[in-house]
Amino acid sequence: MTGDLQFDAQGRLRHFLTIEGLSRQTILEILDTAESFMTVGQRAIKKVPLLRGKTVVNLFFESSTRTRTTFEIAAKRLSADVINITPGISSTTKGETLLDTVQSLTAMHTDLFVVRHSLSGAAHLIAGHVPPHVHIINAGDGAHAHPTQAMLDVFTIRRYKKSFENLRVAIVGDILNSRVARSLIHALSILGVPEVRVIAPQTLMPTAIEKLGVHPYNDMHGGLEGADVVMMLRLQRERMRGALIPSEQEYFNLYGLTPDKLKAAKKDAIVMHPGPMNRGLEIDSTVADGPQSVILAQITNGIAVRMAIMALIMGGRKESAARKRRA
Repeated sequence: MTGDLQFDAQGRLRHFLTIEGLSRQTILEILDTAESFMTVGQRAIKKVPLLRGKTVVNLFFESSTRTRTTFEIAAKRLSADVINITPGISSTTKGETLLDTVQSLTAMHTDLFVVRHSLSGAAHLIAGHVPPHVHIINAGDGAHAHPTQAMLDVFTIRRYKKSFENLRVAIVGDILNSRVARSLIHALSILGVPEVRVIAPQTLMPTAIEKLGVHPYNDMHGGLEGADVVMMLRLQRERMRGALIPSEQEYFNLYGLTPDKLKAAKKDAIVMHPGPMNRGLEIDSTVADGPQSVILAQITNGIAVRMAIMALIMGGRKESAARKRRA
């Protein structure tokens, strides 16, 4: 049901809140549009006029330098005016509610809000209370979803692996608390990736994770064997409740990606990480900076992908006829 909020009455993509509910056609259109934006960053003047005269507000109630910066660069490359709002300088510290803040900014003729919040469902809440001409992008809500991260991840996978057919993808780490993992699993499923594995200690593995169509592993060697893509996750210390790992050193010994563990994957496997990395905890620096790492490419790709999402929801596009038939 939450995915339906993303579309207007005519079936056009109005908000970008979650991967769930999107069709394969929509995801591929975003990826193709992002591909066309990749060259913008290489120009002398890194701008296209698609959002000229539009106002984009980055509303970040949870810190994330990388995500906020890439959204800001993406909006500016589309020629939009960009304002950054953080809790420390906003009226929410004076008792104003989240919706009060959004309504005040909407009255200032904001066209698009990029929202990051520690509470799951925050972006959905805002999307249900803004006028029809205002758009919302979810830049991460609690442990629920991070849809634009999933899009830049699958974009990166396609650039290196060309096709999603016959791929074996391993997602490693704090599956329990990771919104990145949830969104990526949904995206890979929609795109038809035949095998997705999740690797984590039992304490960081959600119950009944198999219902998402993934194969759970508690050991790195078995989980990484024959993998084409290895996605390492950040350990979500801020979302943990209780002692879920015995010690950071033991976690690294068992689940940190080292050159020796990576040998279990295919020789041409790519290594990914959504950032920020905890070197020596989730990943060894030799791997993070090694020839199989595409971590810096993910950051570069994220700008083009976020440009594509902004351009499509602001321009409006109709969902596929297949989705209408399912409805």
